[in-house]
Amino acid sequence: MKKLTPAQETMRAAALSRRTLLKSAVALGAVGLAAPLYTKNALSSSGELNLLMWSDEFPDPVLPNFEKATGIKVNSTPFSQNEEQINKLQATGGEGFDLCQPTRDRAPQFKDLGVLAPYDMNKVKNSGNLLPSMLEASTSVWTWDGGLYHLPHCWGSEAISWRTDLYKGNPADLSYGSLWADDVKGHVQGRPHSLLLGIGLWLDGNGKLPTNRMLDAFKDPDSFKKIYDQILPIALEHKPWIKQFWDSADNTKSGLMENDVWIGQTWDGPVLSLKKDGKPVSYQAPKEGAIAWVDGLSLIKAAKNTDQVYALLEYLQTPEASAAVAEGSGYNPVVKGADALLSPAAKKNFQEAYPGDALNNLWNRPPEPSWFGELRTQYADKFKAA
Repeated sequence: MKKLTPAQETMRAAALSRRTLLKSAVALGAVGLAAPLYTKNALSSSGELNLLMWSDEFPDPVLPNFEKATGIKVNSTPFSQNEEQINKLQATGGEGFDLCQPTRDRAPQFKDLGVLAPYDMNKVKNSGNLLPSMLEASTSVWTWDGGLYHLPHCWGSEAISWRTDLYKGNPADLSYGSLWADDVKGHVQGRPHSLLLGIGLWLDGNGKLPTNRMLDAFKDPDSFKKIYDQILPIALEHKPWIKQFWDSADNTKSGLMENDVWIGQTWDGPVLSLKKDGKPVSYQAPKEGAIAWVDGLSLIKAAKNTDQVYALLEYLQTPEASAAVAEGSGYNPVVKGADALLSPAAKKNFQEAYPGDALNNLWNRPPEPSWFGELRTQYADKFKAA
């Protein structure tokens, strides 16, 4: 087995813990209906909390159970892309929000944004429940000026999803290049910038554009342009393959179920949620590796309800709550023991999504400097507008 990078070790350890940490399991109803084990305290018996959140990462009954257990009302503002979240925080300076949900790789951008405050870890009562690998994913890139600005909430990946009744390819041969085969022309979905990355990983994997698995694009702007100037023409040539560009979990689902999408590059959660419900869809890491990410929770400097923030963290960092997040969203838990509380269907979906050596072959998003996001958007916009 090849030597893993520290980031790969992080994701692999988390994934393996999900499958092997505990042998016992409870019925699905316990995950879906029972409130997590949580004790009220004087600081969390009232008030409200303003949460800027990914639209699909707090599925029912996660927040209703928290409100019932604590008396705290959660005012949620959903978003569908990190750029949307960053724009909201930039426009308001963070005013009006207590917590937000950055993805791990956006640490440099959020540091530059300057709207976050460090956690008082003495008040994060259940941090010891977090999988060490998941906590390290946050501490390794979200620690600056002596403080920690990010705690993990869930993790997932972006890879290949397809309609099992419409796509005729062999899942064992899946590649990011499968999106551009002649027999799927006009039936592909993806995000512009993700599709460009996927093309780069495909070209690197087949030796046509050696880029150290696209990590060379993160070195500096000139390196980025040199690589993406070779990727963009291929994307433009294959624009007729695109049925739709998705920009949220919901239209990922509607693309597959209503808009004649046969195959795409998507997040795992929306597709695995459909699969768990018996829909004719599936999701799997391609041979170049699934693109892995960790979404977390960050305290906003302008927060008015910090006691309530720590109450929510205490609740979320229980096995029951982390399992409920994963069960309802299709993503993966970050708390010890949560894996044992997942339904058999969720466990089976996870195993099928990462067959063979897939967990050792994850492509973990590296931290993105601000220049990277700006350049990537320029190339993605050209692809989308073509």
